[in-house]
Amino acid sequence: MSVYVVDASIAAKWFLNESHSDEACLVLHSGHELHAPDFFLLEMDNLLAKHVRRGSIASKDAADIRDALRRFDISYHSFAPLLDDTYELADAIRQSPYDCLYVVLAVLLNGRLVTADRRLCQVLARTRLAEHVLWVEELR
Repeated sequence: MSVYVVDASIAAKWFLNESHSDEACLVLHSGHELHAPDFFLLEMDNLLAKHVRRGSIASKDAADIRDALRRFDISYHSFAPLLDDTYELADAIRQSPYDCLYVVLAVLLNGRLVTADRRLCQVLARTRLAEHVLWVEELR
């Protein structure tokens, strides 16, 4: 059983009909350990609130998604102890600390970040951290 860190780009695809939604859903039924920083829940709330404001989903649907996320078997980790390493990585690869937080957690757990963030994957592919990232299409 592998350790997968999931980010909001993957979780959004579990509920919203987007490109690569089918592949993203595979991670839920893969038998792998799923992990995320506790910040993930706030990031998902932000994403859902944007969709509600745009009218692409109803408030009731957003509430249902929030409830469903909390029922999934995902182990959450406090992000505060990861902040220094996260900032250092963000500075080194010139990516957002939000994205780097997931990478740092994947490294700490000796796992892989599963993401649909193509730009982040491309940047990490050129680093020693390439082994800790998995592009959503690789789930097939």
